[in-house]
Amino acid sequence: MADTGVRIDGNTLRLPGGAAVRFIRTLRLPETGTHALPPGLGEFPVRRVADYADSVSGAWRARGGVMLPVYLREALWLSFAGTKEPAALQVGVGKVCAVSGRPWSDRLARSPQNYVVLPRQRWLDGINSGKGTVRQFVAVPLGLGATVEGQVTGEEVWGGVQLQSFPLGEDALARWRRAEQERLERQRAELAARPPAHTEGYGAARAMAAPPAPGAAPTGPRDAPRPAAAMGLGVGGSMRQEVYQDDRPPTDWAEQPSGRVFVHLVTPPEWRRITGEAPPPSPVDRAAYTRAGLPWFDYYDQDAQDLGPAGPLPSVKPVGDWLGDDHEPWQPPSPHQVKRLGDAPGKPVEDGDW
Repeated sequence: MADTGVRIDGNTLRLPGGAAVRFIRTLRLPETGTHALPPGLGEFPVRRVADYADSVSGAWRARGGVMLPVYLREALWLSFAGTKEPAALQVGVGKVCAVSGRPWSDRLARSPQNYVVLPRQRWLDGINSGKGTVRQFVAVPLGLGATVEGQVTGEEVWGGVQLQSFPLGEDALARWRRAEQERLERQRAELAARPPAHTEGYGAARAMAAPPAPGAAPTGPRDAPRPAAAMGLGVGGSMRQEVYQDDRPPTDWAEQPSGRVFVHLVTPPEWRRITGEAPPPSPVDRAAYTRAGLPWFDYYDQDAQDLGPAGPLPSVKPVGDWLGDDHEPWQPPSPHQVKRLGDAPGKPVEDGDW
């Protein structure tokens, strides 16, 4: 396969055109009720599959991409902080679009929309369930039928996460750069006319409470390559988060993607076997994080339109229906822990058929 130009910068995936994606550990929400956005508990480490060609299977080598370690039933979200220029990013879970619920496509679509728009979409915590909510990404093994892929397609073949980025077309990008330069000049003039004020970036606000990085495990002779325990994403609880409708003309986007990457999800024992590194420790119980007073987040943008329910995605059953519940002890955040980001909370704008 030709080089897509995707690069790893620390634990950030940088796709051609400026899109930046990090995978963030978080608390798994109860599967009943609708919740605020949970805190970030640090980044997942990301490694190139090609760097471990002697200890991964032939199928993984053929798919290429990257891998990260995730525990059974661990939750995660995607952060897009650091994205430099506008991009249309497709997010697949087992090659099912997390936004539209449709099969993976090499083309952008608007009816229904099959991508998120960066940098306006600051993060994505789960599959689009419409009405201003998403259902949390939760890791589960293939073979049980619990993944989004298994429930939507009836098969579990791919697992993992797929990312594909489309930049603006040449003319649209030139217009955006001119407008951005004018915006920055106005901003500098306004700042020069008033005393400096502290502001907090949305991406930084959620990337908090990273646990200490574990030390690397001693390396030694590796086992012969074998198929890794295959993992995919199912869904957990519901949270308040809009998936924004694109307000650009479809012709503004390039017709061909600028880069794509397959993200393999690895169980911690397999991570140690493949890389020789110790995986991150299992997240501590949820009550401990609530007692520590870590912030949760409620974000609403009154100037944006939220996409409506996405085809088969609202009917996907949570992992607890397949594996049983394990939420005890659960302690919800105190009201003072929920930080308001963006506009004042209000009724999300429902999108119709388009």
